[in-house]
Amino acid sequence: MAIFGKSRNVSKSNKAFKSLNEFFFLVGDIGRFAARFFKEGFKAPFEWREIMRQSVEIGYHSLSLVGITAFIMGLVLTIQSRPTLVEFGAESWLPAMVSVSIVREIGPVITALIFAGKIGSRIGAELGSMKATEQIDAMEVSGTNPFKYLVTTRILSTTLMLPLLVIFADVIALYGAYLGVNIKGIVSPHLFFSQVIDALEYSDLIPYIIKTFFFGFTIGLIGCYMGYHSKKGTEGVGKSANSSVVIASLMVFILDLLAVQITDLFYEI
Repeated sequence: MAIFGKSRNVSKSNKAFKSLNEFFFLVGDIGRFAARFFKEGFKAPFEWREIMRQSVEIGYHSLSLVGITAFIMGLVLTIQSRPTLVEFGAESWLPAMVSVSIVREIGPVITALIFAGKIGSRIGAELGSMKATEQIDAMEVSGTNPFKYLVTTRILSTTLMLPLLVIFADVIALYGAYLGVNIKGIVSPHLFFSQVIDALEYSDLIPYIIKTFFFGFTIGLIGCYMGYHSKKGTEGVGKSANSSVVIASLMVFILDLLAVQITDLFYEI
């Protein structure tokens, strides 16, 4: 029995070591993939037409989903926050509290998660299917640089489009918050948005817009990496799409944690 117990422990430790080894290999491989992007992405010729096409596909076609989600988010946050503020007699602080919450944290993170689910999975599945049907190999044989045409254009588009979507989502969410405030009261648009503007400062806006560029870059990078290195077959395409969403969403939270820590350091200085 002792021998069997030892063998089980050895097998568990081997599995843990193998999983840890695979994790570090994945991190290093993604790092090399990112380094290749910086090498290829800023070297002529540039695929401007493909970048514009991807920007329309990624940004414009996500407006409806992002807008609906942001509107509901602002409305629900306001409705749920009101009772607590009423208990303390601080109902007048509702516009300021909601605006700071949306602009600083909720708007960028929720929009990035929606973006990871919609665009990350799309990129992973799209490139994965191209890998499975050997279209990427055919581009290499024909003399076309598939990395530059397929990967750099998508990563640049996600990096540029997500900040614009976040700004759009913040505006829609604040409008939803305004309607939420008026459900049980009457507040003029001028008074509501004056309180919103007074509560926000440039130190609230700039850092939280800058981090959305990193969110967009990471989502595009993860989606492209998973699709570009997809295994052949329909199962490989499905795993690429699923892994793109899971890893990109996790990275959004990690980057957000780092951004909060860095921002706090600047505030202390």
